[in-house]
Amino acid sequence: MAFEGPTEDRLAIRELVDSYGDAVSRYDATAWGANWCEDSVWTLNLPGLDRVVGRTDIVALWRKAMAEYEYVYMVASPGEIRVAGDRAAGRFYTSELTRLKTGEEQRIVGRYEDEYQKLAGRWLFKSRNYKMVHIQTITKPG
Repeated sequence: MAFEGPTEDRLAIRELVDSYGDAVSRYDATAWGANWCEDSVWTLNLPGLDRVVGRTDIVALWRKAMAEYEYVYMVASPGEIRVAGDRAAGRFYTSELTRLKTGEEQRIVGRYEDEYQKLAGRWLFKSRNYKMVHIQTITKPG
């Protein structure tokens, strides 16, 4: 079954993912970084952006990447959430509409394979493994 464990925990994980997307869309590095464990791992599977360890380095990379965008709109839909005690795993599909500062606009579809940890009553990302599924350039600069 794709959704297992207490409904309250699954809802809290869904809200964690929604908080992540909202912080991306608002360029809020503080809110975005607060969703990660201190020792978390972010794997992007993108050229030059393979694997980052630790909240501080993850947020630093995110700030650098987001500086390239005029705007990003990001939403996510769950494929599965499986909770077992204070650990959980999930899969989310993302849809993004972006405009780079160069003027190029893109539609991006991706997938996250996640691990979560509940600390002090709050669910956080322990790891996120991202894979871009599709990218479409809507308008090209110039």
